[in-house]
Amino acid sequence: MLLHHKKIAIIGAGPVGLTMAILLEQKGIDVTVYERDKDAQTRIWGGTLDLHKGSGQEAMKKAGLLERYYEQAIAMGRTIADEKGNILRSQKITPEEARDNPEINRNDLRTLLLESLKSNTVAWNSKVTNLEAKDGKWILHFEKNQTATTDFVIGANGGMSAIRKYITDAEVEETGTYMIQGEISQAEMKCKEFLNLCQGNILMTAYNGNLLVANPKNKDSLSYNVIFKTPLDWTIKNNLDFRNAESISSFLADRFSDWNETYTQLFRVTSVFMGLPTRKIPLNKWEKNRPLPITLIGDAAHLMPPFAGQGANIGLVDAMILSENLLSGQFETIESAILDYEKQMFVYANKAQKETRENELMMQDAGFSFMGFVGG
Repeated sequence: MLLHHKKIAIIGAGPVGLTMAILLEQKGIDVTVYERDKDAQTRIWGGTLDLHKGSGQEAMKKAGLLERYYEQAIAMGRTIADEKGNILRSQKITPEEARDNPEINRNDLRTLLLESLKSNTVAWNSKVTNLEAKDGKWILHFEKNQTATTDFVIGANGGMSAIRKYITDAEVEETGTYMIQGEISQAEMKCKEFLNLCQGNILMTAYNGNLLVANPKNKDSLSYNVIFKTPLDWTIKNNLDFRNAESISSFLADRFSDWNETYTQLFRVTSVFMGLPTRKIPLNKWEKNRPLPITLIGDAAHLMPPFAGQGANIGLVDAMILSENLLSGQFETIESAILDYEKQMFVYANKAQKETRENELMMQDAGFSFMGFVGG
């Protein structure tokens, strides 16, 4: 087997990196996941993830975790409301649809994946800052002047990956949309009217250039995204301070001043916000010379906005294909297994990026009134 007597380093303990580690470790491969988070209890910020049939769920099945995913994920319908707080449409999930793409909390998914790995597989508090090829090995340099040696590096550390520069000169681009995320604990006490409006579903409302998507069942919290087209002068006039929740609440209340009080109440009771522009990475050819085996999976390889629910799912397909190539015995070298994976990835990731971009442009052109595209 190609990886026998080899040390494999995976950079990043997100769903894609951990799934890749599981698929390798199940075959007896020596793999270490290096993660910058302090420990396994470090809370992951963000909305739920929905794993799709034919992609994310297939990777879970290959890892032997599909039934456990179903047990922890929640099948959720959709409620469409207008800016006045009137319900336009509400659709519950039927029993036949329950396993199509249920939503799972990001921290629950990490725990599920970690429980399938050896206890020492993940090296926490290990932020990789630099790689060095030396004597036929990769030397990993960490933030605290520590090093580790490995034979093969797999970058799975997200869209702003510092590993990407060893493979491609492609740079992250903003796509013209901005997202503000908020989260509320004890929503039944703080914003009961809004919670009732959701009707236990993911709620979507769009009006006057603003799109609001909320999930009332993100474990113990209600989480939501406010999405709007980035103004042309945004980088010049944007003075949002996400360390000051009150200022973000006021900013949103002003944007939503013509919406019903049910929505503005949501912002007033939110204590923590996070803002980020939507970004992508152009999938140009990876032509840089690689002195040793190295590749990328997940957002590190093909970052895309969330407007088709594809990011995590495509990343899990990466892990499935790359692990199969490395373990199947069909390839004579690690390099040839990597190149075949990348050839396949460029096709399906480009397709997903195109779908995502079409949804985003449709959304912007329609003034954020088109809402059927939003994925988990």
